[in-house]
Amino acid sequence: MRLALLLSLLIHALLLSIPLEGDVFGLPGLRMPWEERRLAATELNVRLAPAPAAAPAAAPAQPPAPELKAEAPVVASQPTPPAVPAATAPAPSVPQSPVARVQPAPAPTPQNDDAAGARIIALDDDKRETAIEEERVRQQVVQREAARAAAAVAAEQQRTAGLAAQAQAQAKASEQAERDALASAAAAQRDAERADAQRLEEANRDAAAQREAARAEIARQEQAKREAARQEQARLDAARAEAARQEQARMAQQEAARQDAARQEAGRLAQLSQTPAAPVQTAQEAQREERLRAIGRQLNQEAAQRDAAGGQRRGWLLGRADANADLVAYAEAMGRKIELNMSLSAVRDIVRQPHRQPLVTVAVRSDGSVERVTFVTSSGVPAVDEAIRQIIASHAPYGPFPPALARQYDVVEIRRTWLFDVAVRLQ
Repeated sequence: MRLALLLSLLIHALLLSIPLEGDVFGLPGLRMPWEERRLAATELNVRLAPAPAAAPAAAPAQPPAPELKAEAPVVASQPTPPAVPAATAPAPSVPQSPVARVQPAPAPTPQNDDAAGARIIALDDDKRETAIEEERVRQQVVQREAARAAAAVAAEQQRTAGLAAQAQAQAKASEQAERDALASAAAAQRDAERADAQRLEEANRDAAAQREAARAEIARQEQAKREAARQEQARLDAARAEAARQEQARMAQQEAARQDAARQEAGRLAQLSQTPAAPVQTAQEAQREERLRAIGRQLNQEAAQRDAAGGQRRGWLLGRADANADLVAYAEAMGRKIELNMSLSAVRDIVRQPHRQPLVTVAVRSDGSVERVTFVTSSGVPAVDEAIRQIIASHAPYGPFPPALARQYDVVEIRRTWLFDVAVRLQ
């Protein structure tokens, strides 16, 4: 059995080694790697041997071997960004080598059947080898094209990835710049708010310092006013005491003069009762007695007025200058009213008599009415003194006190020196 198998194999090897295709010996399809042509299909050389003439029947032609189509390898492509679609290169068409059509040969003779069968088998093997080689070349081309397309896709993907990375880097840089700008703006805003807070704090401190200084100034002014009022009150008290003392002294002098006059009058009357008197002396004595009685009545009236005004608030203006501006203004208005509304012609004949400059004190109530008129220094002429009283009474009332002055005093006493030259003037 083994021997038969070995013989069969040897016979087939000999049959297959017959040179049916040109001068190529050996088994069909047996090629060394260095003998293969790359990137090109092997030329198909078909040689038909003439068949013997006495061939009884033609051997049926073998159907052509079907063309084997190898599946192109699928190259897994990486996902590409939707913005940049990957271009797919079309696979080049591989030219199919024309297959020579085998003409039916004459039927071989019986003795040539084995040789014809061997040739047909060799021809089929050669066609199959050619088809396989063509398919292999085509697959290599397809693989190279696929590799090229994959490389292009990879390059495109790499370029897209680079662009995406660049865009991402630019976006990151833009975001970083925006964040830096926002941080700078926030820092600037914080600095501005801090500066505003500092300015506001400084303004508040300055305002507080100004308010404190204003309060201190007001307190100082109030203290100065209180001190001035205290000094003024002390001065007024002293002036009041001095005026009261002078008034008491004057009254004492007047009382002494009245008593002296009364004594003199009593002595005169006693003397007259002893000796006859002339009518002229009697008239003069009567006038003198009348004057003394008038002086006594005035003194009694002034004493009654002083008793009635004992509980009133009184103020004194003994000159033109005083710390109480309201009192000075009221006295000036009173003096202007007398000077501007009084004509000298009414008292011209009276003031021609030799007289001294009288010093007169006028006590005015808060409603402007005259309480009394006091001669600190008389003119020495009763007619002049009476004219001064009439002038003061004719211009009354002198207007109510201003509110500030009315809150301080109920009665003010204003002292002035009366001058009669070309007009009536008060000094």
